[in-house]
Amino acid sequence: MDYKFIPTADLEIFELIRAEEARQKNGLELIASENYTSAAVLETMASVLQNKYSEGYPGRRYYAGNEVVDSVESLAIERAKKLFGAEFVNVQALSGSSANLAVYFALVQPGDTILGLKLDHGGHLSHGHPINFTGKTYNFVHYGVEDDSGLVDMDKVEALAKEHKPKMIVAGFSAYSRDFDWVRFKKIADEVGAITFADIAHVAGLIAGKAIAGPIEAGFDVVTTTTHKTLRGPRGALIFSKTEEIAKKINRSVFPGIQGGPHEHIIAAIAVALGEALKPEFQTYAKQVILNAQKLAVELISRGFKIISDGTDNHLMVVDLQNKNVGGKEFTDALDRAGISASASTIPNDPNPPMKPSGIRFGTAAITTRGMGEAEMIQVAEWIARVADDSSEENLAAIKKEIAELAAKFLVPGA
Repeated sequence: MDYKFIPTADLEIFELIRAEEARQKNGLELIASENYTSAAVLETMASVLQNKYSEGYPGRRYYAGNEVVDSVESLAIERAKKLFGAEFVNVQALSGSSANLAVYFALVQPGDTILGLKLDHGGHLSHGHPINFTGKTYNFVHYGVEDDSGLVDMDKVEALAKEHKPKMIVAGFSAYSRDFDWVRFKKIADEVGAITFADIAHVAGLIAGKAIAGPIEAGFDVVTTTTHKTLRGPRGALIFSKTEEIAKKINRSVFPGIQGGPHEHIIAAIAVALGEALKPEFQTYAKQVILNAQKLAVELISRGFKIISDGTDNHLMVVDLQNKNVGGKEFTDALDRAGISASASTIPNDPNPPMKPSGIRFGTAAITTRGMGEAEMIQVAEWIARVADDSSEENLAAIKKEIAELAAKFLVPGA
């Protein structure tokens, strides 16, 4: 990307930006929660929209001069509705956790019982982990995955719901590689009178690209997502509501409940990303993300890696490294030195602490954005296996050189 002002305004920052560009260009991004935005999204984030303060919502602002901003935000809302088939959308939440906080703040009371997925079984911190605000504020009961299959047993989810009568059921994940049964979750919630809340931060792009089913079509009351993972947008969030009553509560919860002025330059960039996702080629991308993940999983399994649930239906997989005699953090660091970015991950019922987990998580959204396909997944799996077999600095340096040669053939958008 060309920079006109930064080199003379702040050389130190400019050099750091260039260093990060080089890192991204020369390596492989396998962190499941990361992706690359288009040049158009990058440009929008750096626009003069950043200068405008706009507390409130379109047509109801607390500051003057928001005529253009109102149109920007309204466009983002309409595109989100069209892309996901939603009735009501809030585009102001600053992050996924902020969006989730807004949902809880709007729809449940402190001390209410909520049913969600355990963190080490693939859930998220904001789904009731004890150190998170959710675990401190609400009475969370957790479902998990089965030891033998690595899958959520919906019969057990139903039994827990009937036993605990939660006010809300949270369906969503950050490290679960199989499809969620949104329809069954909705049915269970209806039987016990619970609010249905889906967190689709990881798979929103796959749903938007019509590669997998989603919770909105299943009738969920409220759905949240980040916009920077498989959706390929900037770092923001969306909140979808089924009814106008819920939407009003969500809007009040976001502002003035937990936030002040929204970041309209980010909302504009979200609108650009949503516009890109509405194009037919995005559906091709979403399907290829899954094909690449499935190919990578097959290749890793053939090289002796144990994948939780033995495969994937989406863009990610969690690998149990215990049979490789290497810890998740140790392996992540070794891969990083070889030019592969990944994230250490707990495995279900992990015997090790979260900072030194037994697993690692891989995702294919970013490398698919660069244009890589199933053929490249074979080579990626081979590199991962070579690092597991030999983490000497000499071997890592040799692999890093090979990776840079492949990476040079696939451009990073906007870099």
